[in-house]
Amino acid sequence: MAKAPIQVVWFKRDLRIHDHAPLGNAAMAGPVLPIFAIEPGQWQAPDSALRHWQFAADSLIDLSNALATLGLPLCIWQGDMVDLLNALKAHYGEFTLHAHQETGNAWSFERDKCVHQWCREHHVNWLEARQQGVVRGLTSRTGHQSRWESHWETLMTAPTAAAPQNAQTAEGWQTFHHIDVDQLHSLTLGFDTTPCPERQLGGRSEGRALWRSFVAQRGRRYRGSLSKPLLAWEFGSRLSPHLAWGTLSMREVVQSLRRQREKHAAESQWARSLRAFTSRLYWHCHFIQKLESEPSIEHQTLHPALRGLRQRDPEHPNLIAWKHGQTGMPLVDACMRSLIATGWINFRMRAMLISYATFNLGLHWYEPALHLARLFTDYEPGIHYPQVQMQAGATGTNALRVYNPIKQAEDNDPDGEFVARWVPELAPLPLEWRAKPWTLPESLQKRFGFQPGEHYPLPNDFEAEARHWKKMLYELRRTPEARESSQAIVDKLASQRRPSKQRAKKAKPANRQQLSLFDDGGLET
Repeated sequence: MAKAPIQVVWFKRDLRIHDHAPLGNAAMAGPVLPIFAIEPGQWQAPDSALRHWQFAADSLIDLSNALATLGLPLCIWQGDMVDLLNALKAHYGEFTLHAHQETGNAWSFERDKCVHQWCREHHVNWLEARQQGVVRGLTSRTGHQSRWESHWETLMTAPTAAAPQNAQTAEGWQTFHHIDVDQLHSLTLGFDTTPCPERQLGGRSEGRALWRSFVAQRGRRYRGSLSKPLLAWEFGSRLSPHLAWGTLSMREVVQSLRRQREKHAAESQWARSLRAFTSRLYWHCHFIQKLESEPSIEHQTLHPALRGLRQRDPEHPNLIAWKHGQTGMPLVDACMRSLIATGWINFRMRAMLISYATFNLGLHWYEPALHLARLFTDYEPGIHYPQVQMQAGATGTNALRVYNPIKQAEDNDPDGEFVARWVPELAPLPLEWRAKPWTLPESLQKRFGFQPGEHYPLPNDFEAEARHWKKMLYELRRTPEARESSQAIVDKLASQRRPSKQRAKKAKPANRQQLSLFDDGGLET
């Protein structure tokens, strides 16, 4: 009997052995070679950062330990994926490549096209499985046959796959193993070594622990804490980086969450929180679908009428101040400084950061988007860029949402604790002036040893700036050509999900596009 060909399992942003279809399919087909490629191009891309690699390294260590329980190694290759494929071809001859589909950034999209071309030219079968609710080749979100929600529901209700048993290890795997997992954290991959001292740890075991604490206690206050930066850290799931790196699958998260909803159905606070959490998982995949269907969202303003409105300028003084938490707007600066130190901030504050950068500081959305991508440990390109463009008013289809940072501070940091923690130069000020220190009367400046503009920057005329950009954007959107482009964008990218009768009474369907969130997910198995 002829020997079965080697089954290569290419791990990317799916660092787990549970509910991993490529691994399960490979184990049934022949000897398995699990591999992860540390590709220079990925880590040299402008949206990559050391904190991303550190989370991935944590997760790779956890994955290696999990594979060892199946009797399988994790081969870690340093170099381009096509070079690895050439080496595999030279060593094994015939093999099959298994992987999950990925909707990543422009670099990963080009890399995958190169891999597809190589596989065609060398007659290698590349089998890709879905792991998100994303539908490849979807050209429209309208019509019964293309209704995206049905695709999502079908995938999420399918049985999860257990880790394979009795997998056979491919011989000669050591040829492709360049670095042991215990050396991964010694790699800096060319990044500067700016620390992220409070970043979340990676790995499936960390993700499961977070989920267990969420469904046991923390999640009860989820709905009422989402908008508040201090409370969201405690009562949000904070599983977003685990979803981004695939230490947990979206399907197991959804199914576990539905079991929890049944368990807590009789308790109103739990029920409301878990219902809110469920909607975020749907919108998580909905936004990734946008980038899948329109990859240019990563680098080009979505609406044609709004292109060229602002110029990209990586050295703009407003951008530099914003990036360093020195805008003179306390809540904005607190969020940025917190993000630098922790790698995470809640959605409302993320939206405010982009809103302030584009409307109040007049910046093009692209450079702020790159900066935040590098800071978010949970950076997910498919959610990040559509969300950034929406909050910046660049889609031309959504209502302009300009967040007033003073009102946000009053609503979401009413005691001033968050600002005091991350902008300590304002901590001595009484609460009524902490959110707007430039208004501190001269009679009190000496008492508190604080002079606006000297001890903390003065803000620009942020209100006038926002009025200017809102007026300009609305005018550009009113032309017949702009309206036609807006409709084309809605047909291609907007969700066609039908709101419930109860929700339809409360909100206009057009606003449902704004209900997404990209910083949460969970699991309890």
